[in-house]
Amino acid sequence: MTADRPLLEVNDLKKHFPIHGGLLGGVTAKVYAVDGVSFDIRRGETLSLVGESGCGKSTVGKAILRLFKLTDGEVRLDGERIDNMPAGKLRMMRKRIQVVFQDPFSSLNPRMKVRDILAEPLINFGMPHRAAEIGALMDKVRLPRDAINRFPHEFSGGQRQRIGIARALAPGADLIICDEAVSALDVSVKAQIINLLADLQDELGLALLFISHDLATVEHLTHRVAVMYLGKIVELTDRRTLFARSHHPYTRALLSAVPVPDPLAKRNRIILKGDVPSPINPPSGCRFHTRCPFVFDRCKIEEPLLRSVGVGHMSACHLDEIPGGQVVPGTA
Repeated sequence: MTADRPLLEVNDLKKHFPIHGGLLGGVTAKVYAVDGVSFDIRRGETLSLVGESGCGKSTVGKAILRLFKLTDGEVRLDGERIDNMPAGKLRMMRKRIQVVFQDPFSSLNPRMKVRDILAEPLINFGMPHRAAEIGALMDKVRLPRDAINRFPHEFSGGQRQRIGIARALAPGADLIICDEAVSALDVSVKAQIINLLADLQDELGLALLFISHDLATVEHLTHRVAVMYLGKIVELTDRRTLFARSHHPYTRALLSAVPVPDPLAKRNRIILKGDVPSPINPPSGCRFHTRCPFVFDRCKIEEPLLRSVGVGHMSACHLDEIPGGQVVPGTA
C-alpha cells in the first residue's frame, strides 16, 4: 500500500448482458449496460455516480462487488486486481468492500433479530462477535444498544438503513458502495443518514461510492461526481466545478431539473426531447446526440472520448465552452 495510490481503480469496465432467442436459444443481441467506464477513489473520498435510471450506475457497483463476471476491463483494490481473483482469496477481500442497498426493509432478513444480522458478517469472516462488538456497531450508527433484540419490522425506515450501514461496517470495510442508499427515505431522515455517512467517513477514513440520481443529495455529500449516460461516463470532476461550471450538455440538463426552495427564482430549464435510446442498440457517435440541443454533424459520426476541459475536469463532448456560458462546436 502507498499513500498516493487510489484505494479503488476501475479501468475500462464493460458489462454486456446477452439476450437469448431463436429456436436454439442462441445469443441474438446484447445489452450494453456498462461500456467502458474508468475512475478511481482514494481513501476518505466520496465519488458519486449519477445519471438517469437505466444508465448503468448500479451495474457498475455490482461489477465492483464481483456479483457477476465482467465482459472486459479490470478492477483493482490497493493495486491488486480483484476482477479475476480466485474465489478463496476473493472471499477475504470482500471484508474490505461492502454495500448498503436501496431498500432497507428488503435487504434485512425479517426473521433475524438485529444482533444476529450484525453478527452474521463477523461470523462469516471469523471475527469476534460478542455483545461488545455488536454494541459498538450500534453506537457507531447512533442506535440504542438494547435495540439489538428487536426485529427489522420494529424499526422505522431510517433506523433500518442505519442497521444496514452497521452491517456494512461490521467486517471493517475500507470501501462502502451506497446503491441509492437514501432514495427510499423521507427528506428529514435522508439528511440524517447523509450526516451519519459523513461522520463515519471522517471517523474511519472510509471511501464511498455513492450511486444516486438525486443531484441535490449528492451536492451535500460528495467530493467528486461522475455523470453517466447510457453506459458511459460523460463528465467527471469535483463537486464545486460540476455545480458551478458543468461542461457536458447532459449534465447541464440534469442540474437544471434540480428543485430549488424558492418558487419565485428564475430558472433556465433545459428540456431534453425524446427518450433515452435502447442500450441494446445505442446510437453511433455520441450516445447523447439524439437528445442534445447542441448536436452537430461530428456528434453523429465520431464518439467523443473523455478529455480534459479544466484542472481535474473531464468531459466526453465535442463542444468547447467559451466565456458567457455559450457552447460552440469544438476542434479537440
